[in-house]
Amino acid sequence: MIWLLEYFVLKELAMRIKKLTLQTHKLEEEKTFYGTTLGFNIVHQDQHSFTVKIGWSQLTFQRSDVQYRYHYCFLIPRNQLPAALAWMQQRTSILDIEPGQKTVHFDSWNADSFYFYDASGNIAEMIVRNGLDLESDKPFDINNVLCVNEIGTPTTDIATTQSYLRSETGLNVWKGNVTRFSTVGSEEGLFLLPNHEVKTTWFPTNDAIIPAPYQALIDVDNTLYTIKYNNAEINAAIVEPVQ
Repeated sequence: MIWLLEYFVLKELAMRIKKLTLQTHKLEEEKTFYGTTLGFNIVHQDQHSFTVKIGWSQLTFQRSDVQYRYHYCFLIPRNQLPAALAWMQQRTSILDIEPGQKTVHFDSWNADSFYFYDASGNIAEMIVRNGLDLESDKPFDINNVLCVNEIGTPTTDIATTQSYLRSETGLNVWKGNVTRFSTVGSEEGLFLLPNHEVKTTWFPTNDAIIPAPYQALIDVDNTLYTIKYNNAEINAAIVEPVQ
């Protein structure tokens, strides 16, 4: 009974991605895509990086000589998928799920989404999570995007990665299995954990899943943790309050 109680408490911990930092070999093109094409507010920029505000998150791209490819996702209000799709189609190409089909429903996730490439060739996604009571009565524009919601974190040992994140942050598995694909966190923020030796491509493309370094700041029930992911290994550290 104690074990079951602990399990359900851990399952209910909420995770939010406050900051996500990615590497890009096309910094200027990425800045134009996010700042001009999509119109996100650029809150910082210099010769080596820029940062855009996305709801309760910040997304930073840093200049790199190496070409990396990521998969990440944005959360939008659950009643605005058609409006978001129409708005985005006026600004960039949306990937086909099947010929003529731009959106996909994930029954086990109670979610719907669509996908597009950013300027670096990363696979970006906009998702509605029907279980979250997050709606908007405003016409859709880029200010309706709520946050960075997911970040791909490939591994060859899902079970060990899950165990590590649970021990360091208290986060537990949301959906998935230890063989092919798992997720850790909550509907407000998720680490996607594909075993890239088993699940080799990112849906809905044939793009290979290859570990790419990132840094993040996450909020787990009002406790902040820094996340560093490099060489397919993840490290978490609590952010101590300033005394």
